[in-house]
Amino acid sequence: MSATSSRPSVTREFQLAARPVGLPKESDFQLVETPLPSPKPGQVLVKTTYLSVDPYMRGRITGIRTYADPVNIGDVMVGGTVGQVIESHDPALQAGDYVVGYWGWRDHAVADARGLQKLNPQLAPVSTALGVLGMPGMTAYFGFLEICQPKAGETVVVSGAAGAVGSLVGQIAKIKGARAIGIAGADDKIQYLTGELGFDGAFNYKTTSDYAAKLKELCPNGIDCYFDNVGGAISDAVFSLMNVFGRVSICGQISQYNLAEPEPGPRLLGLVLVRQLKVEGFIVSRFQEKWSQGIAQMAQWIQQGKLKYHEDVVEGFEKTPRAFIEMLQGKNTGKMLVQA
Repeated sequence: MSATSSRPSVTREFQLAARPVGLPKESDFQLVETPLPSPKPGQVLVKTTYLSVDPYMRGRITGIRTYADPVNIGDVMVGGTVGQVIESHDPALQAGDYVVGYWGWRDHAVADARGLQKLNPQLAPVSTALGVLGMPGMTAYFGFLEICQPKAGETVVVSGAAGAVGSLVGQIAKIKGARAIGIAGADDKIQYLTGELGFDGAFNYKTTSDYAAKLKELCPNGIDCYFDNVGGAISDAVFSLMNVFGRVSICGQISQYNLAEPEPGPRLLGLVLVRQLKVEGFIVSRFQEKWSQGIAQMAQWIQQGKLKYHEDVVEGFEKTPRAFIEMLQGKNTGKMLVQA
């Protein structure tokens, strides 16, 4: 247990101030100070080092329950966090330890030790616990391998390919001997995918008028696996080129999250029928019991030079809402983080 003389008496936290209409605004979040309780037995006091901003958070502030309870007005904004223990009342953790948890957009927090995972800064930068070796990495690993089950020589298409999840899916496809085709929204992201990450092809959907024609050019043998992060017109075009017995993993629908009204689209179940497709959505928590083996494999691939990751780090706790909004706008490459 550390000395308590330097214990802060308050924490700064971002609370949801208003339900966003369309793209969230910074004014939808309110920075407030609230009293910080003393840790009880089994608890620790942590100082936040990194905060994660992720697409799923947009669904949590709509006021509608999906797979988890919504964030209500006045609630602390949800999110994965990494921090350093500054006072411990649990034998499993000591002051100075780094941990990953889920205490949300706070700069300090009191948390139950059993809900935290101790990190080893010698094995990997602690920030990776919110990215490649955390929830986004496991989303890519299990959501792709368990559902799509790629085979050598097959063609894999990834939408949102330059983001935290998509950039990893394409590389895993390459590791498994498949062709990887990426879709992203900026020319520098396309260069990143086909250059540094080794994708076999990619295109900028913002400067491409005919998605289906471009996909046909890049996927002359059709598409066997599709990892969908975005939905909308891009996914409609991909479905039209899926091969018989193709597999589709539905990870996200980010193109739809900020729409005030649902976007009409084609009915695709006929294609699912005649091409005998497997289309499956997933929430990564369903694979939670196997995360340790996924993290071990991803870490090994990084050490072997087979897997690369990128982190866009925004400096300053106060900038968390802005980072979240910019992530929703696709301004990040790889994993978007805030360094508190």
